[in-house]
Amino acid sequence: MEQQIETDPSVNETDREAIVRARRGQGLFKQRVMRIETHCRITGVDNPSYLLASHCKPWRDSSNEERLNGENGLPLTPSIDLLFDRGFIGFEDSGNLIISPVAHKPSLQRMGLETKGTTNVGTFTDGQRQFLEFHRNAILLRVAR
Repeated sequence: MEQQIETDPSVNETDREAIVRARRGQGLFKQRVMRIETHCRITGVDNPSYLLASHCKPWRDSSNEERLNGENGLPLTPSIDLLFDRGFIGFEDSGNLIISPVAHKPSLQRMGLETKGTTNVGTFTDGQRQFLEFHRNAILLRVAR
């Protein structure tokens, strides 16, 4: 893929460099996340081919060091990643799943999430808890936007 980008005449040099850097960074970030976490805490999927390394503190809000810090990420399946990135779900420090009050619960149930009662996904490291706090305060939807 990287070679295709580097040789594609329709991609200008600035975009080419940005795309290659981002792809390399995502690969390194995922490796670092997977050293800490081995599976999606919601679905239990543990095949890295089916997991995305999802930032708790988004790339746009992170320092260069935070962007590649493995504790700033969780391996999530694509549908769970989308819910997490868009603020429909989050996690308490205790590991309890938080479901945003604006999330469409019937859809979450069809995706396999338990929306009644408490779902605990296990404990997080101190570093993960710091990034998850950012996610709760800045990303998790409390009211409809």
